[in-house]
Amino acid sequence: MLLFMSFNQSYGQEVTGTWKGKVSVQGTEIPLVFHIEKTGGVLAATMDSPSQGATGLPLDTVILENNQLTLEFKQAGIKYTAALEEKKLNGTFYQGEMELPLQMEKSEKTIPGNPELVTSEEELVKLSNLDKGDYKYSVEDYFARPKARTFRFSPNGKFMSYREKDENKKNHIYVKEIATDKVTRVIEEKEELIRGYGWANNNRLVYVMDKGGNEDYHLFAVNIDGTERKELTPFEGVQVNILESLKEDEDHIIISMNKNNKQIFEPYKINIVTGEIKQLFKNEDVQNPIAGYTFDKDGNLRGYGKIRDGVNIDFYYAKEDGNYQIIKKLNWKDTFSILNFDYSTENPHDAYVVSNLESDKSQIYLYDLKADKVIKKLFSNDKYDVSNLSVSRKRGYELDYWSYEGEKNVIVPVSDYYKKLHTKIVAKFPDHQYSIADKTDEEDKYLIFLQSDKLYGVYYSYDVKSDEFKLLYNLMPQLKENDMAEMRAITFKSRDGLTIHGYITLPKEALSGKKVPLIVNPHGGPQGIRDSWGFNPEAQLFASRGYATLQVNFRISGGYGREFLESGFKQIGRKAMDDVEDGLQYVIDQGWVDKDRVAIYGGSHGGYAVLRGLTKTPDLYACGVDYVGVSNIFTFMKTIPPYWKPYLKIIKEIWYDEDIAEEKEIMKEVSPVYQIDKIKKPLFVVQGANDPRVNIDESDQIVKALREKGFDVPYMVRYDEGHGFGKEENSVAMYKAMMGFYAKHLAQKEDNKPVKG
Repeated sequence: MLLFMSFNQSYGQEVTGTWKGKVSVQGTEIPLVFHIEKTGGVLAATMDSPSQGATGLPLDTVILENNQLTLEFKQAGIKYTAALEEKKLNGTFYQGEMELPLQMEKSEKTIPGNPELVTSEEELVKLSNLDKGDYKYSVEDYFARPKARTFRFSPNGKFMSYREKDENKKNHIYVKEIATDKVTRVIEEKEELIRGYGWANNNRLVYVMDKGGNEDYHLFAVNIDGTERKELTPFEGVQVNILESLKEDEDHIIISMNKNNKQIFEPYKINIVTGEIKQLFKNEDVQNPIAGYTFDKDGNLRGYGKIRDGVNIDFYYAKEDGNYQIIKKLNWKDTFSILNFDYSTENPHDAYVVSNLESDKSQIYLYDLKADKVIKKLFSNDKYDVSNLSVSRKRGYELDYWSYEGEKNVIVPVSDYYKKLHTKIVAKFPDHQYSIADKTDEEDKYLIFLQSDKLYGVYYSYDVKSDEFKLLYNLMPQLKENDMAEMRAITFKSRDGLTIHGYITLPKEALSGKKVPLIVNPHGGPQGIRDSWGFNPEAQLFASRGYATLQVNFRISGGYGREFLESGFKQIGRKAMDDVEDGLQYVIDQGWVDKDRVAIYGGSHGGYAVLRGLTKTPDLYACGVDYVGVSNIFTFMKTIPPYWKPYLKIIKEIWYDEDIAEEKEIMKEVSPVYQIDKIKKPLFVVQGANDPRVNIDESDQIVKALREKGFDVPYMVRYDEGHGFGKEENSVAMYKAMMGFYAKHLAQKEDNKPVKG
């Protein structure tokens, strides 16, 4: 790369910074960003093309002379010449034979949060190095991304797609022609992560990316040979969600975007080849917006849920074409939603509906939406909510099975076809849970995914014609099942008499009678989320170092019925934390853990629970690790993403409402930042700088307050991450530092002093 020195120092200083603009190509606006810096008197620049998924492209030439700027990226045949006029660049963008006018405006490139609080990489490495021992497995063994993963059949079964990681930890998307074994790299992952991908039809893939974890997802499409790549939603600050894949219309999918108003989403039909977009319905009432849309297999909007007064939901249904009528007036706590239309009947209004209107636990019904009545109850469970089913498009939409989550995942076959398939799979793999990861349209090939508490995951293919199972890929072959720890389901009573469920992962030392250190790991959410049985890389890493892991599905967790869920409303940081503490006492009473060596760790709400635990029960935990956690409920409510704002009243019903005097006092009591003086034990804080849900200020507040008290608080921030780390190198660095932190403050009883020196 050849860099040229600026000929005018003052102009060089003015031109440095971030410049944004758009070029118009055949009616499509393409955003471009230039980042210009000056080091040692020399100008250098990089270019971002968000619509092409390209960021940080180094430019070969950067010259500023007499207010004239020249930028070149020779490899791509790109050149930009412009006149510098205060905070504007007016010029021409050249690429190939094109000459396009391009005006750029200066945009301040700011670093979120207070970088002065962030612990240096050198200090974090020193912390990581405290994790010493003759361990069979490294942190990378648990948290390096699999070499290949996310396998998918093309609808016709002629191709298989998958992600594969290169030597730079980039996870590209490949397509393999099954008949010839020819492999093509279809999507190249560059600076930004590919957040998800799938088959749109037999010839084209779709995928989504955001920028640095900001959750403004953009949709892209590409042919299976890697050609005709196109950004379908090139809109800055707009989030896209895929609603329907439209099997019956292979060139279109239905998406939702908050394009017209950042607070609300509207549905669009988008052509995945041309990018043509058609808005299907308007969502214009910001005070009472539509919160969800229901489409049928042909892409017709059949119903939608509309928020009323912030906390009620009116469910509209089209009894006649285009004539939407309210058929249900619901409170937001009610469950009534369409899982699938029953296309096997002559009545187009028959649907499978999940509802808790007549019961505590959600149940599945066959429902006549036009008549607004239950035809019959189809499936329920006395202990758990049920909400999953599978139908066969190939076999005239025959119902294949129900499934639900109890202590483990449970599949209940219904059709004769699926009963036979289920029996084959269970007989072949008796000691593992399975799921159908994918199947072809003709149901002649299946992808079977196997997992257990000791197995990360293995893919098998099943060929129906040959009746043959074939090992396709072991995601983590380096982790041997016999070396992994057991995850046990536990049940106990809370101090006020509720039945609480959860899991404990026990290292082998605990099984031999030794009392081991414990890491309490409250889940995120918190509402409607639950911990599950299966392979947990965190718990297995902790077990490899001799630590047990406790996961409690405290009140407000999902899957256990409406009464249990609602018993946790207005109890976050209070009775919900009591349940966690009662679970801790339960496992101590079983003789598994050393009560003097207990840590608390969690992410999001789990991070909040860490901070709340250290303030609510200061002597209970030896240390804590807060990962993207809320520290101040007041500021948390004020910094939520715009598309959460229509749900603010609901959030306040779940958490607390500061406009109610009594609840405002509770908010102060349970917001850790106001209870700093109660913290006695060491704390490690981790944050993604671009987090749109839990703003970096939440972590900055707690670190700053504790540092002012003289606490030694390691603080890891990653500026290319959001709400949780998505990049392998960042995850590995975090867990290495975390294990060093535990080695310092948990492995030995006497090393839990939080103050410097």
